[in-house]
Amino acid sequence: MKTVQGSPVNLVPGGEIIMAYKITDACLSCGSCADACPVEAIKEGDSTYVIDADTCISCGSCADTCPVQAIVED
Repeated sequence: MKTVQGSPVNLVPGGEIIMAYKITDACLSCGSCADACPVEAIKEGDSTYVIDADTCISCGSCADTCPVQAIVED
C-alpha cells in the first residue's frame, strides 16, 4: 500500500489507483458527501454522485457523512 497525502491508496501493477470507497446505487444525490470531501473529489453525476479516483485520498469523510450509507469500502 502506498501513502498519498497521508492516506493509504492501493495501486495495481501499472500504477492504476484503486479507491477504498465507492458510491452505490443507494445514493440519494443529496450532496452531503461532496460537501464533506476535503479534496473536492466528489462531483454530481448523471444519476448519483461520483468519486474522481485521481483526486480521492481515501480518507472516508464521505462515507462517514452519507445519511443512507451509500458509500462503502470497495
